Amino acid sequence: MVIPLTPFICRFIPPVLLGDINIDLVISFFIALIVVRGILWLMRPLIFPALILVISYLIYSQVNGTYGFQKVLHDYKTLAFSNWQVKDMKQKDLLSINPALFEKPADKVTRRILGKMQIGDSVVRNWAILHSLENFKDYQNRYGTLTRHLSLFKYINNNFNYVPDTHRDEYYATPRETIANGMGGDCDDHSILMASALMSIGAKCRLVIIEGHMYPEMYAGTKADFDIMQQAIVQLFKGETIKELHFHEHDGEFWINLDYSARHPGGPYLNDKLRLMIDL
Repeated sequence: MVIPLTPFICRFIPPVLLGDINIDLVISFFIALIVVRGILWLMRPLIFPALILVISYLIYSQVNGTYGFQKVLHDYKTLAFSNWQVKDMKQKDLLSINPALFEKPADKVTRRILGKMQIGDSVVRNWAILHSLENFKDYQNRYGTLTRHLSLFKYINNNFNYVPDTHRDEYYATPRETIANGMGGDCDDHSILMASALMSIGAKCRLVIIEGHMYPEMYAGTKADFDIMQQAIVQLFKGETIKELHFHEHDGEFWINLDYSARHPGGPYLNDKLRLMIDL
């Protein structure tokens, strides 16, 4: 049992080197030995009755010319040989080659979303700069770079068109894809685009996943900084009906909602059932 089992096990453990010597086959041998000994220990009361039964069956088959000792030996040798031949076709280190196999669902979602962010992409940055200069030029001296961030928000939320994914698959588009397709996508695509574009021109953002939805938030700073941002939003988005601004605060740090559900920063949250928060 150990002989055919050893190379079979060897295929599924990562390469193990001791200096320049590959010892994974040796390790596989001891694993196989432990497995077989464990089986024998668990089945000790049944070993001899089973052995007698098998031998009796083989003798009976040998006499009848069906499946005798020679065929058993031949099949055993074939099994051992085939396992030995494919021992080098072992699986790669799964932890290195495909970490998703060992990830928690939240970690998998985080990895997939972070992989779609394109903060340093030249196309995304140039696109963000272009639209950050479209609005609020007269307020540049008063609010500084905040006017650029709010101008970019205005362009994205005024031009983004909601298009849902299929019910079966959740697809995360890169900012380049969303820009190229004419600003269409779902809440995930909007969030990734908004955060990537804003961060490419110096803003600090994070992504928040709640039940059935994702939205971006932009860092507003301390209470004093947030007071200035509130003043800027009310003044720059005076054409919008602003009843109140929605934000999150923790340890004196403020984050403003940038969801597409409103034409101004600080729109209402769809719900407060937090599932995941992704720092960028």
